[in-house]
Amino acid sequence: MDDDLRERIEREAETSALYNALKHDNEAQVGAILGPLMGENPAFREHGDQVAGIVAPVVERVNSLTSAERREQLAELDPDRLAEIDAEDDEQDEQTLPDLPNTDAYDQIRMRLAPNPNGPWHIGNARMPAVIGTYKDRYDGWMLCRFDDTDPVTKRPDLDAYDAILDAIDYLGFEPDEVIRASDRLETYYDHARELIELDGAYTCSCPAEEFSELKNAGNPCPHRDKDRATISEEFESMVAGEYDPGEMVLRVRTDIEHKNPALRDWAAFRMIDTPHPREEAADYRCWPILDFQSGIDDHLTGITHIIRGIDLQDSARRQQFLYDYFGWEYPEVIHWGHVQLDAYDVKMSTSTIKGLIAEGELDGWDDPRAPTLASLRQRGIRGDAIVAALTALGTSTSDVDVAMSAIYAENRERIDDNTDRAFFVRDGVEKVVVGGPDAGEPPVHPDHEERGTRHIPVSDAVLVEPDDVPANGKRVWLKGYGCVRHNRDAFEFTGDGIEAVREDDVPVIHWVPADENVPLTLQTMNGAIEGHAEPGVREYAPDDLVQFERVGFVRIDEMNDTGIAYFTHP
Repeated sequence: MDDDLRERIEREAETSALYNALKHDNEAQVGAILGPLMGENPAFREHGDQVAGIVAPVVERVNSLTSAERREQLAELDPDRLAEIDAEDDEQDEQTLPDLPNTDAYDQIRMRLAPNPNGPWHIGNARMPAVIGTYKDRYDGWMLCRFDDTDPVTKRPDLDAYDAILDAIDYLGFEPDEVIRASDRLETYYDHARELIELDGAYTCSCPAEEFSELKNAGNPCPHRDKDRATISEEFESMVAGEYDPGEMVLRVRTDIEHKNPALRDWAAFRMIDTPHPREEAADYRCWPILDFQSGIDDHLTGITHIIRGIDLQDSARRQQFLYDYFGWEYPEVIHWGHVQLDAYDVKMSTSTIKGLIAEGELDGWDDPRAPTLASLRQRGIRGDAIVAALTALGTSTSDVDVAMSAIYAENRERIDDNTDRAFFVRDGVEKVVVGGPDAGEPPVHPDHEERGTRHIPVSDAVLVEPDDVPANGKRVWLKGYGCVRHNRDAFEFTGDGIEAVREDDVPVIHWVPADENVPLTLQTMNGAIEGHAEPGVREYAPDDLVQFERVGFVRIDEMNDTGIAYFTHP
């Protein structure tokens, strides 16, 4: 291969690496560059066995640059590709949520969150407040948080979850205009059931569940359907008084027993439950509404104009429409969306699953870094508005959607990178004596802000570096903020080479800490705890401060004394 071709490969690889790194706001990847590079340059193909070896050091050099340096170099090499990235960024900044339907028909847009307080929130739960809170801001609307806690058995409320959920909403950057608990409103539901009975819209049924299911599926009426109104009222009052056992009596909404959808035929509105509600204020009640009845009544009484719910709950709207027709109410606008699926976690995004793993000791709590929960993301130092941005970008499609943690990380990185100081953290450090050279290193506090100064890191006699960064004997590395050293006889000898060694000779840039004056630190990650040592200046940071450990990632300081604990935020 002649020198001209080699230079051309290096130039094209540099352009592609700069574009790749800036587009994805991350380090460029050799594999992502090689394919397009060979495809767009047929002359390179016959030298395919050599191209990867030429491209790899170019990519490593690009990855050692700051974002500002990458932009500057791409502007010089290919300004059109930089403009393309900027145009994509502008497009992403445009609103991704569609306008709500028929907003002109209402004086005020009123929406509701309806969490079941059976545990703190996982990441999927955050989609609803993220979207509804965003709509509230867009339309200067009103937002209700209604705890749908009328199932003391199957989704038994967790008393700590009420406050935990309100705290999570606040973390995401929103505040409900009103908070109510359905378990406080039993008398309201009873009154509407009584009214429904007077409207011939409900009847009491003592059929065993299996027997009623057979009748319903066959399109045959329940034998109790034609009871007189007085008997129905009397039996419902006995339900309210707790005089029946579970399964002995239910109140059903009278619909169309021959409706083409069996799920809508004479659906149950109230049932008997013996298990006391965990809230003391509701513990004496035994007659509890089914969610479709309770939710339908509350949506009307609180003036909800727009409902967002899962595509799997389409039958809920159809059931509730029967109620609204009996009462002469107008049903709110409804938007159905698909489920959210999450990558990057081994733990299923399910409240019951997470709760079980905590009980079994597999997870340390709701804020364990391995748990796909909002408490975990908060513990790791991820901002609530970054989560909101990533989730609202999913829109409101009826298709199932995947939320990539990389999208949340990118949104968070955009918000914290500029203000986050840099520091070194060495994992599984290998000690190397330093021969010659300065007494200390002076890396910048932030590579994009010279005005913030430098960090003073004493060297004394030796440094710790990561095992994979130790070069072969006779080879050089650049200790960032210190200078060039050569690995010789198991020591690092200072060479005095200039920065050209990195730019022209592809000398790797690595991080380091002093072997004696450092901070032993435990880094909690999604894959467990990592032990290592941080540079001494890390002692100056307080809990909740964010730091970027160079070549490792962003972290949130959790504890800092003679030793430290930090939580890994993201790359």
